[in-house]
Order: sequence, then structure tokens, then C-alpha cells
Amino acid sequence: MTEAYRRRTTCRMCGSPRLDIVMRCEPTPCGDHYLPAARAGEVQPCYPMDVAICLDCALVQLPDVVNPELLYREYIYNTSISLGLSEHFDRYAARLADWTGAAPGSLVLDIGSNDGTLLRSFKARGFAVLGVDPARDQARRANAAGVPTENAFFTEALARELRTARGAAAIVTANNVFANVDDLPDLVAGIRAMLAPDGVFTFETGYVVDLVRHSVIDNFYHEHLSYFSVLPLERFFQAAGMELIDVEHVETKGGSLRGMVQLAGGPRRANREAIDRMAAAERDGGFDRPDTYRAFAARMDEVRRDLRQRLLEAKARGETIAGYGASVGVTTLLYYWGLDEVLSYLVDDNPARHGLLTPGHQLPVLPSTVLAERRPDWVVLLAWRYADPIMRRHEAYRQAGGRFLIPLPAVREP
Repeated sequence: MTEAYRRRTTCRMCGSPRLDIVMRCEPTPCGDHYLPAARAGEVQPCYPMDVAICLDCALVQLPDVVNPELLYREYIYNTSISLGLSEHFDRYAARLADWTGAAPGSLVLDIGSNDGTLLRSFKARGFAVLGVDPARDQARRANAAGVPTENAFFTEALARELRTARGAAAIVTANNVFANVDDLPDLVAGIRAMLAPDGVFTFETGYVVDLVRHSVIDNFYHEHLSYFSVLPLERFFQAAGMELIDVEHVETKGGSLRGMVQLAGGPRRANREAIDRMAAAERDGGFDRPDTYRAFAARMDEVRRDLRQRLLEAKARGETIAGYGASVGVTTLLYYWGLDEVLSYLVDDNPARHGLLTPGHQLPVLPSTVLAERRPDWVVLLAWRYADPIMRRHEAYRQAGGRFLIPLPAVREP
């Protein structure tokens, strides 16, 4: 892919041409492309962000694909700084080691391994580990920390090279990255090439059912190309010579789906009760139908109108407004809600964001300590899923008269 972006006309999972657009988000720049202050004034292109459902397999997806070289080579997100994720991955590694029965010393391959957080937990349990990640800085950090990492995109061709060099993998993981890949058949062919005959592929990815039910609209951004549910996944793996053998609902990232997959004819018995239960709940909830997602879009439009009205009225009264959070998903919210008109700046707890400018709008990102110093009248909690710990941390701001506004799932002042 040499162009900046392209628009698919077929489903990336089953190849069907029957894609139905169910929601149109505002076009945005690459959501994680925060700029240093020295590049102020630089124009960043915006890319479309329509949301579609495949009328044949029910995969929810973005038809517009931004060139992954633009998205990931200079990626700045680090797993280790995400609240609670390191602990989650340590528990995850312990459970996988126990569940698979993989022998110490056997190989664990992590696709999209970022800074090596998950692999460090496997390494501490005696496994050989190998990461694959296209982000230069993350791969460098992981290697420096003793986690061998290939700085590359994972493909079938690379998998065959790694299989020759390192042998088969007992466990292949892909957490919060499975949704980021456009060529899913090639990804799965690579996983198949890496797995030992009794190996397990496991992934965690955003669960579209939770996204809709909990109004996690900030999970829609260009990196997330697919929004998974059990129904299309089971069909897809079967067609790819693999078998979905277990599924589980987990709480991370606003609600995620964990799946376990083996080669077709593998030794493990599928947990049909769990798979069938989740698939039936998806059908009963209408998550295989376009009208469910159109209703979600209508609900999000109501939130947008309510929030904008409140903030525009506050600004007309001369009140000052800041935003809390500077993640990739915040870019979606800033554009979808048109918040560049009302926010003076953002604050964030991640030092790596401080001093940067938001993609496109170029709002400054400051340390959250400035809330006590500048005392804006309002703080919109764009990192709304962490509202409680944020408000506890800044109780002094509220005691001094500051007011928080939580935008989702519905606008409210706590």
C-alpha cells in the first residue's frame, strides 16, 4: 500500500461486497499523531471514518484503510503506561501458561508486542519469547529491556522466516492488535505457519457488543479497522483452517473479547457452551443487523447535541473549559463533537504527551497539575472511563469550585 489511504469495497473478513454504512464519524487526522510544539501550524490531512457492517458475515468495520506505515512506524502509545494493563497482562500470562500446559522454554510469540509488557510476564515464567511490532521506538525499548523483538509488520512471509529461525510457537498472542490489521487472511495464515500442532493462538480485542451498549464511541478510530463479535469470528477461523475453541468476556478497554484458537483438528475440545451462549446473545441483541448500529449512531448524535449546547452556553458566559485526556480515541471525540471551538487546552497524566499539540486542531496538552493552577471553570472528562480515579486525584480542584463534566454514556455533571 503506497497511497495515504484507500477505500475497501469488500468485507475484510469474508470478502463480501455487501457493506452497509451504518454511521459516519467526522474525518480525522491519524488519531495518535500529536505534534511537538516546534511543528505548530503544520497541516495534517484528515481521512474518512465511516462505519459499515457486512450484510453476509456481520463484521463491523471501517472501509477506509489508512496506510499502516503512517499509523505505526512512529507510534507513541506504550502498553506499560495504560492504567491497570500491566497487571492485567501478568494475570493473563499466568492463566495462559496454566491453561495451555505449555512447557517452560517453549516459544511465545506476541504480535503487536509494543514495549514487551506481556512478554516480560511470560519470560519471568520461564518461556522463550519473541515480539513483532512495527513501531521503531517500542521495538527498541523492548530489545533494550531484554525482550527480543522484530521491528516489522507481521505477515505470513515473516512468520515462515521466524519459524525457520526460532521453531514453532506453543502460544501466539495478539492483544488489542487483531482489530488493527486490514489483511486478516494473511495475518491468520502467518499465525497458522507459526503454531506448533498443539499450539494455541489467543487474542483480546474490543467487543462490539460492549462498544455499543456502553457508548464507547472513542474506540472508533483509524487504527481500529474491525469491531469483532463471536458470530463472524467463528465462521472466519473455520474458513481459514483453524478452530475457535473458547471465548470469554473481559473488562479491559471498555469491554473486550478474549478468544482461544487452535489449528483445525487440534487436540483441545471446544467450549461449545461458552461460544454458543455468546453467539446466541449477539443474535438476540441484534448485533448482526444494521438497525442496531444505526440506533447507536442516533444515540451518539443526541450526546453530541447535548454536550455542545452545554459547552457553547458556558463559553458564551465567559467560562473557561479544559479537556482531560490526550489519547488516540480523544481525537475522535474532539472531531465528532467539534470541541476545538470550546476547549482552551487538554491535560493528561502521561508525561510523554506533555508539550504536544493535538492532531489537526493543535490544542496544547499540559500536565494535569495545571488544573490547580489555572482553575478552569469546567473540565470535560474525555478519558471518561477513568472518571472516578481522575476526580479523586483532583478533588482539590473541585473543592476550589471547579466542575467536571462526564460526556458518556450520557452527559452529566457528577
